[in-house]
Amino acid sequence: MAALLATSVSTAALAQQAGGQVTAPPPATGAIPAPQAGQTPTPVQVTPVQTPLPTLSREQAEQVRRLIVEGRIAQGLRYSAAEAQVLPQDDQGLVRAALDYARAIHIGRLATADFQEDWALRPAAWDPLPAFARAVADNRIPQWFAGLTPQYEGYDNLRKGLARYRRIEAAGGWSAIPAGPDLSVGSSGARVAALRARLAAEDGDVAATGNSFDAALKDAVVRAQRRYGLPPTGTVSTQTLAALNVPVASRVRQIMANMERWRWMPKEMPVDRIQVNIAAAQVAVFEGDRPVMSMRGATGKPGGGETPMLASSIHSVVLNPPWNVPAGIAARELFPKGAAYLARNGFKVIGTGANRRLQQQPAQSALGKYKFDFDNPFAVYLHDTPGKGIFNAYDRLASHGCIRLEKPGDLARLLLDGSAEWTPEAIDGALAAGKTVRAKLPKEVAVYLLYWTAYASQNGTMNFRGDPYGWDKTLASKIETRSAAQALAAR
Repeated sequence: MAALLATSVSTAALAQQAGGQVTAPPPATGAIPAPQAGQTPTPVQVTPVQTPLPTLSREQAEQVRRLIVEGRIAQGLRYSAAEAQVLPQDDQGLVRAALDYARAIHIGRLATADFQEDWALRPAAWDPLPAFARAVADNRIPQWFAGLTPQYEGYDNLRKGLARYRRIEAAGGWSAIPAGPDLSVGSSGARVAALRARLAAEDGDVAATGNSFDAALKDAVVRAQRRYGLPPTGTVSTQTLAALNVPVASRVRQIMANMERWRWMPKEMPVDRIQVNIAAAQVAVFEGDRPVMSMRGATGKPGGGETPMLASSIHSVVLNPPWNVPAGIAARELFPKGAAYLARNGFKVIGTGANRRLQQQPAQSALGKYKFDFDNPFAVYLHDTPGKGIFNAYDRLASHGCIRLEKPGDLARLLLDGSAEWTPEAIDGALAAGKTVRAKLPKEVAVYLLYWTAYASQNGTMNFRGDPYGWDKTLASKIETRSAAQALAAR
């Protein structure tokens, strides 16, 4: 993931145009005369007005150099200080580097073509040149740069976490704990001493020395397991050992990848919204920008069932929904089981031949009693499930891409609160009747499907999850490829 670090200095990509400013050139001698009535007018070419690159004073140039070098490290754009210090020596090259840096911290480092289809949460195009020119003219360059980063607590916590894990790395990081039998209360020896040293590097409440596994060390293991989304058993077995042995350099890069995704977010989110963390399979509901409900979810399994990143708005709740089975799932998983299985599980075959499809009836629907609809090109949604056992598991990446909910009834009542038609009694009555009914929300509620593998809890503690879809690594690769192409174009 080393190239996740690189923000390139682009030249061709930085010949920016001022948005929306166009002028028609003056008519030249011999120009085509104005059309007569009934004639088709000749198209008039317009030339965009180019904003010239500003000229920096000596003091401003020094200021820009310092801000870029410091910002590349603090904002997670470069991994090493040596890489961060590489800047053009000429004035125009420095200005282009400043524009490239501004774009990187504001909307990220990928071009539109770099986004894969299921990364549907994408930043709007943005040209930094006009605003940077004004900042130079007003001598407000630091203030302008400071306002470009995502103004979200989640991003700021990652920035602080990045600084902390860089300090841990600079102090020597941590060593891997040797493989061996499970460690638990009563264990002792060199591996327990290694465990203590490892935990103490991240957790200031752990005594770093000693070779005995006591109750206090068990508590520290539980805290670590919670940070990594693992069952909090207090025993160091295979999963916990693997998480603890991830090098600090990889954690630094993981934080950097998630900071990049924050830059793709809209610059403001609605204060009332639902957020799904795909990687952690967690769902949170916000009202007035404060969490009011949380629950476990089950998100898409790797290898073809990935839940996409996207933003949309829930507009209705379907009560007693049938399941219209996607064609691929029907062909791969259901039709081969035969007609008896389909009939026994409530599937109805609709159509014939190549056009036949499956619909599972509401009484046995895999969607349970609730389906939460929002427009998106992937045909995914939030829904109930008859199989509640999945929510007792810590690994809940198990769906075909939709998000199963632990508390769908509570969410439905919350979203329909304020509806004159869909009172709690009306909802219960519709569910009892067993017929499919669509309940329109009194107001649409924003929903965000996000992929966070590193984030901070409310007390600022960094939490890490696995990279189940490999998207952290893919992102790093795409940034590396883009950076190499831009560096080549700049020669």
